[in-house]
Amino acid sequence: MTKIRITKQFTFETGHALFGYDGKCRNVHGHSYKLSVTVIGTPITDPTHVKFGMVIDFTDLKRIVKEEIVDVFDHATVFNGRTPHAELAQQLRDRGHHVILADYQPTSENMVIDFASKIKSRLPANISLFSLKLQETESSFAEWYASDNP
Repeated sequence: MTKIRITKQFTFETGHALFGYDGKCRNVHGHSYKLSVTVIGTPITDPTHVKFGMVIDFTDLKRIVKEEIVDVFDHATVFNGRTPHAELAQQLRDRGHHVILADYQPTSENMVIDFASKIKSRLPANISLFSLKLQETESSFAEWYASDNP
């Protein structure tokens, strides 16, 4: 059976700060992230199936990624929960801001690892996550590939 990869792209706005970093990114700032999600599977071959010819309905993939990533991270500020930013996070929450205290340093690399785990757990058994590309700026991005992470 032929395997096909399909990709859906998403955008969201997220702020973060990298505690302990020796550059500008130690300051609270934000990015217009672009996330490309590629899954792989075999198209449905049953001509009576409502989703005949599809690997996965783009609407179904969109729902998974929106629920797990976009709706959670969009217009949120992400801090490493094991840093003094936790104090700032509480002050922001007290003022009604959406803050995420992650169990990792919120770099693009760590975020894409987190996103891969969340998306994989929601995919149907016959569909696999092939890759993710998380673009932080026009020229900077992190990529995750299933083949690199057996």
